[in-house]
Amino acid sequence: MKHFLSIESQTADRLRALLDLAIQFKANRANPSERLLEGQTWAMLFSKPSTRTRVSFEVGIREMGGSVIFLSAGDIQLGRGEPIIDTARVLGRLLHGAVIRTFAQSDVETFAKYGGIPTINALTDTEHPCQILADLLTIFEKRKTLDDLKVCFVGDGNNNVANSWIWAAERLGFELRIAAPENYRPSSSLIARLTNKKIIVTGDPAEGAEGADVLYTDVWVSMGFEKESVQRLVEFESYQINESLVAKAAPNALVLHCLPAYRGKEITEETLEKHAMTIFDQAENRLHAQKAILSDVRK
Repeated sequence: MKHFLSIESQTADRLRALLDLAIQFKANRANPSERLLEGQTWAMLFSKPSTRTRVSFEVGIREMGGSVIFLSAGDIQLGRGEPIIDTARVLGRLLHGAVIRTFAQSDVETFAKYGGIPTINALTDTEHPCQILADLLTIFEKRKTLDDLKVCFVGDGNNNVANSWIWAAERLGFELRIAAPENYRPSSSLIARLTNKKIIVTGDPAEGAEGADVLYTDVWVSMGFEKESVQRLVEFESYQINESLVAKAAPNALVLHCLPAYRGKEITEETLEKHAMTIFDQAENRLHAQKAILSDVRK
């Protein structure tokens, strides 16, 4: 049985195949020929709030002919302490698949192990694999290739999005520069596991941006870290994507943001608006990338 739990767990061939599928789904959206989830009911178990992830998955499942049940933590017994192993065993007997957005990566992996149904990681504190597949799709659309790619991630280099970018670079072999403050860099244990020597960590955003094809950022205060807001805003102050940083990147460099964006913090209003078409193509591509994943893992 197939799942989609992390970028780390993917092969280069599977990532490329998923991108090919996503391109097909996007091209055929106006004239869908297959309802691959016809007769299936999928659950979306969300312990974290969402705009893009929830809407894109619900629309995708419905466009593929399936039905959707949305369950927040307060809707089911997980919110009252039922072990994930028991929830998985019950829902696995009733559903055809599950999309889970939660805190612990271990919860998604446990559900996949005991649920017996295709399981998709829609975000954990460890990885955000669906986002990165959509990002790669966006880059491919704009550049027509992922060859000779140089990506610079600016900001919190120890969050779920950065982790998934690291594993994407490891699997596909492109150059990735993580520009982050000292206390927010990828763990040494993670770096020690990598074989791609083109994954570079620096404290200098200008160094990371130099000649980059893509500048990428995320919020400085991820969900669950709100108590650190004041400290983070100070430490990340010089890690902003702005026109000065964009000028150091390659000509016609892409600027990406996984959203929501806090203008004046991780990205300026001016820079976001100049690159809004690309950023909102990136947001739309969540739908097409996730339909590819759903098609790949379905029973």
